[in-house]
Amino acid sequence: MNRARHSSLSKSTFLMGRQCSKLLWFRYNAKDQIPAPDEAKQAVFDQGTEVGELAQQLFPGGMVVAPGIINPQEVIAQTQAAISKRVPLYEAAFSYNGGYARADILVPVADDAWDLVEVKSTTSLKEDVHLPDIAFQAFVLTGAGIKLRKCFLAHINNEFVRHGPIKPNKFFTLADVTQSVSAMTGDIADQIDAMQHVIGAKSHPDIQIGPHCDSPYTCALHDRCWSFLPEASVFTLYRGGQKGFNLLQRGIQKLADIPADEPLTDIQAIQRSVLIAGKPHIDRPALTAFLSQLEYPVSYLDFETIGTAIPLFDNSGPYRQIPFQYSLHIVRQPDAAPEHHSFLAVGPADPRPEFMRHLRETLPSTGSVVTYNASFETSRLDECCELLPEYQPWLKKLKTRIVDLLLPFRGFRYYHPDQHGSASMKAVLPALTGGGYDKLTIQEGGTASREFLRVTFGEVPEAERQQVRRDLEAYCALDTLGMVQIVERLKELTATQPA
Repeated sequence: MNRARHSSLSKSTFLMGRQCSKLLWFRYNAKDQIPAPDEAKQAVFDQGTEVGELAQQLFPGGMVVAPGIINPQEVIAQTQAAISKRVPLYEAAFSYNGGYARADILVPVADDAWDLVEVKSTTSLKEDVHLPDIAFQAFVLTGAGIKLRKCFLAHINNEFVRHGPIKPNKFFTLADVTQSVSAMTGDIADQIDAMQHVIGAKSHPDIQIGPHCDSPYTCALHDRCWSFLPEASVFTLYRGGQKGFNLLQRGIQKLADIPADEPLTDIQAIQRSVLIAGKPHIDRPALTAFLSQLEYPVSYLDFETIGTAIPLFDNSGPYRQIPFQYSLHIVRQPDAAPEHHSFLAVGPADPRPEFMRHLRETLPSTGSVVTYNASFETSRLDECCELLPEYQPWLKKLKTRIVDLLLPFRGFRYYHPDQHGSASMKAVLPALTGGGYDKLTIQEGGTASREFLRVTFGEVPEAERQQVRRDLEAYCALDTLGMVQIVERLKELTATQPA
């Protein structure tokens, strides 16, 4: 293990150091022990890159400094050569006093000054993250001899709606953060010095777990630092928040070890008693009442969506969730075998018109429509009707038939200790039925979205594209078949009298 005692801090490692000095130490002294970004995080990074490239069009006529070059000294040298051109510079690099910064955009203004523009793929200014980031850059650039006039954050305009080619000046909002950043730069030197001491230490600082582990982002060392906890820990308390940390400070790690006189919500008390008893909590009257509202034919419905930072289709906005797939299991009458129907968009066109047409044709016009977390599906349908208002009368009638299968589990009318405080489908299905997603290639919605985007908009062999589409069908189908199985199991439990 090679310790780095005089390494430059980049803006990303500076933010690491602000969140957790232990993470900072590992980044420079044991980087191989930090897990690589998973596919979900990498997708976020990739979208950030796309947004950054689009933002460069806000200030045309510029040049990318040292494209593809990683070596800091070479990038800095090329930056110095580019400054004299007095054109917008993208990814210009500077170093000063132990800090190293590549500025997203530098814009030349009057009196040999420059404006600094930091680009973020968020839809708002996040003061606790963005301002320290920009302040660090301003400190480094000013120290390196750059005369800064103003500092801006370019973030996505959350009211943007695409109509034809993306217009960067409509897509982005420029926030002047000069005053806020100026107030923070005076402390940057001391923060860098403190972080350099951490980096140069022989061992990492002993940092206890806390809310900082997930704020502003979930730390890459989270699993490592939290691994001492038992599976059924105090942090599985439903909506426990700070209570978990308070209990841990008192030496209580296990949920089952929470004292009987500890103030808990009714749901948290159910969790504790179920874990101690080793058997599920079943509120038969409440479950019976829930099941009694189901009217045949019962339709079990689930959507998959995509939501990119830069909208792919007209009449959609940043991160707007666009449904591209649904699964539908129809149970016509009690004890009937479920019929399966599905839709999966083909090609890169806007899937919403065909999605809505197919769903209206396939979904029975009577009976209950069961979803898991109904607000998600109803919100997507509302949004589709903004684009396709001819479906609004149909949707108005449909909404009166929707039953949310999440509700009895969110209310802990049924709760199994294996759920570990979660009411999600991924937790309920195996705990209640013994089934699950572990044998599927695609096992959660984020992966489904990324894979659909990859094989629909990317260059992949046709055989691979078709295999991914089969995997998507299998995943979404289990979401609705799983709901069928959950309801059937609830019927069995309510028909059985407690011993």
